[in-house]
Amino acid sequence: MAILEGKRILMFVENVYEDLELWYPKLRLIEAGAHVIVAGPEAGKVYKGKNGYPCKAEAAINDMDESDFDGLVIAGGFAPDKLRRDDKVKDLVRAFHASGKMIAHICHGGWIPISAGIMEGFTCTSTPGIKDDLINAKAKWVDEAVVIDRNMVSSRRPDDLPRFCMAIIEIMQK
Repeated sequence: MAILEGKRILMFVENVYEDLELWYPKLRLIEAGAHVIVAGPEAGKVYKGKNGYPCKAEAAINDMDESDFDGLVIAGGFAPDKLRRDDKVKDLVRAFHASGKMIAHICHGGWIPISAGIMEGFTCTSTPGIKDDLINAKAKWVDEAVVIDRNMVSSRRPDDLPRFCMAIIEIMQK
């Protein structure tokens, strides 16, 4: 089933990413026909997830351009805390937002759009651990498995991945 044929999705990777939150959406989107690029601080470097699962960055974040993609998916774990300090990551998120393209984040992944300064006025969810951060960024936080607000998809934790991925696919089909 290639319902996302021709769609290009960007994902970020850094050490201590949440294994399931990166791999489940990546594989599910590939199954749906999308072309997924995982970019890290260094192209070709292998990053380890919280549970030790490796992910080799196919590209360098500095080489990425929002115009080459149709959407962005941000996995959680503690990688987002490192990635949100990178100006290029924040610039990419702002560019996706400005163009109205889909931005999806799960668990601690919301740290990146918070640091990019784009959360004001959005209703979203996350792990309760960053609830206050989202509220302080002027987002409305709700405790739901998945929230779709305009071009943004958010989810709480690995248990919510099936609904998270269904929401991403729904948004990407528009």
